Amino acid sequence: MIVPKIEKLVGIEVYATRSSSIGGIIRGSVEDFVVEEVLVDGSKAAVNQSVTHQVLGSSPVKDRYLLCVLIKRDWDTLQALKAVAEQLGISTRQIQIAGMKDAKAVTAQHITVEGVTAEEIQKVRIKDIKIRPVGYFRSNLSPYYLLGNSFNIMIKALSHKKSTIKKRILKTIEELEEVGGVPNFFGHQRFGTTRPITHLVGKALVRGSFKKAAMLFLAKPSRYEHPESRQAREELRATQDFKKALKTFPKQLRYERLMLKHLAEKSDDFIGAFRRLPIKLRVLFTQAYQSYLFNKFLSRRIASGLPLNRAKVGDYVVNVERSGLPMLAMHKIANVETLAEINRAIRAGKTRLALPLVGIKQHPSKGIQGEIEKQILEEEGISPECFRIKAMPENTTKGELRTAITPLNNFSLEISYDSTNLSKYKAKVSFTLYRGSYATIVLRELMKPRNPITAGF
Repeated sequence: MIVPKIEKLVGIEVYATRSSSIGGIIRGSVEDFVVEEVLVDGSKAAVNQSVTHQVLGSSPVKDRYLLCVLIKRDWDTLQALKAVAEQLGISTRQIQIAGMKDAKAVTAQHITVEGVTAEEIQKVRIKDIKIRPVGYFRSNLSPYYLLGNSFNIMIKALSHKKSTIKKRILKTIEELEEVGGVPNFFGHQRFGTTRPITHLVGKALVRGSFKKAAMLFLAKPSRYEHPESRQAREELRATQDFKKALKTFPKQLRYERLMLKHLAEKSDDFIGAFRRLPIKLRVLFTQAYQSYLFNKFLSRRIASGLPLNRAKVGDYVVNVERSGLPMLAMHKIANVETLAEINRAIRAGKTRLALPLVGIKQHPSKGIQGEIEKQILEEEGISPECFRIKAMPENTTKGELRTAITPLNNFSLEISYDSTNLSKYKAKVSFTLYRGSYATIVLRELMKPRNPITAGF
């Protein structure tokens, strides 16, 4: 199977399945990609219905944190939170989430808003954003409360016969079940879909090259972005004139303009320019580079023929909660004496194989997998200690483990005529993934697109 170059650029170098592709496109419209958050108590943030039960022990009694459901259409998560905060007249720090959601989608998620009443929330009026108050909660929301996400996705413009589409999809799902689940790659949106540079910025930060990091973020163009944006970046790359760039960069490039405003006054203070960005965005850069390295580790493991649903000597494994979430702190490394017992636990669903997210406190795997990781880090010219960024300590990353596969739950399929093109079919796929896993990784196994950008990824 030929993997597109743009996927290889973010470390996704293989497919886990050999089944034939169905092709097609996603996100033909924003409504074709629906994401609904699920919390650890089973509460779902539904797009089209009000909350019908108590969520996380929330109460109608007024308290410090108001728990709400935020529904957004075609909004970046951080931009949506900023718009809500501005209308409420509060800091974005007073709004907390359990997890980021897709931008080009209709999404529903839980948020907590500190120091605001339900009456005030109900007065918020923002295009393509709705907020429904649920009740008051004892603390800020955090990823700790997130179980995962439920997806309803329409794949359109399918050219094959209905029977062929169904056969290929079910064959792919069968193959994923055989390998133990979906390869837990970080998806395209982790790196920037039309301009995958987030991890490149992160790598430059990790190596202490702050000017290079800034210029990558500001001035590395992509042929897939808007021509006006591409031209502004190309001009900045050629001139390095930050004052002029501030005048020419399109208004929609909000984060770039924040950095340019600083550099227009202090042209050599690249660290200060990065600190103009929201902290959640700043840390995404180094996290994206961690994610790229993880994708490389996982790709090379698969390419080497090593199993994902069975441990080898030297592999990390983590325990699994009753809910299905991995307990990353409860880990061990398989050795000759424990290997048989560990693999019995993996078959029973009590344990999962895990790979490192590189950081200053995370040790590499041992055995064959450890050799793979060592080779990739040598190719990259970095070590775990590089993730200690003294000039920007807020971007220092400790590292942790991440499971190599994630279960695909509640999968269902409906195939019908595509009303926008009656000579073609569309397939609605629905499934649930645990937190931190990406629907696009499931979709790429089904669709195996030649060009993920034009396919809607």
